[in-house]
Amino acid sequence: MADTGKKILIIDDEPDVTDLVAYNLKAKGFAVKTLNNPNAAIGAAHTFKPDLVILDVMMPDLGGIRLCRMFRADPALKNIPLVFLTAKAEEHDRVQGLETGADDYICKPFSTKELVLRVQALLRRAASGETTATPPGASEKQLRAGGILLDNERHSVTVAGAPVDLTATEFRLLQLLMERRGRVQTREHLLLNVWNYETEIETRTVDTHVRRLREKLGAEAAWIETLRGVGYRFAEHAPRD
Repeated sequence: MADTGKKILIIDDEPDVTDLVAYNLKAKGFAVKTLNNPNAAIGAAHTFKPDLVILDVMMPDLGGIRLCRMFRADPALKNIPLVFLTAKAEEHDRVQGLETGADDYICKPFSTKELVLRVQALLRRAASGETTATPPGASEKQLRAGGILLDNERHSVTVAGAPVDLTATEFRLLQLLMERRGRVQTREHLLLNVWNYETEIETRTVDTHVRRLREKLGAEAAWIETLRGVGYRFAEHAPRD
């Protein structure tokens, strides 16, 4: 199977949930480890070295939002794709989860088929970022704009010479915008090319990740222009002060 060997860590305080998700992922060839005690998550992640983490939000003692921040602050774990799977379905909950650093947010009750498809999409994107120095369509090893330097080979971004710590999703989003500089990218186009989603999902996912990216770019964030009701564009010329 294409997914054989990829490792998924599932963290949820409800055994019924971890068992269900694990069963469906194992059926697709994934190696799966489940945890019902969130306090053991960081240690288990260091030992198991997962390719992706599925994480509940509402758990006793150590909630998913805090745990996500711990993953993103750990040098050995910060780039692992992370999916929230939670009963907190309100828009502000989804936004909070994505702004914390999650790559995706799936609400309970959920479709196991959709969950598996989203996991596969995230893993394809992560693998592409790790194994391809210059993705299809990119003609340069480095992309520059103002103080921003994106290095495809090193998979790194600096702003005014200082390194900027981006998640894999944020890196690919910036990369795509810079590659297509001056051209409008609709939210739907970004969902397909950054997230590999061909089905309709909340386009707020794109807006939240753009907001996070802008915060990390600081003064250089003005390069990313919003076209209300359409999408985003990386400016062709230096933005005015």
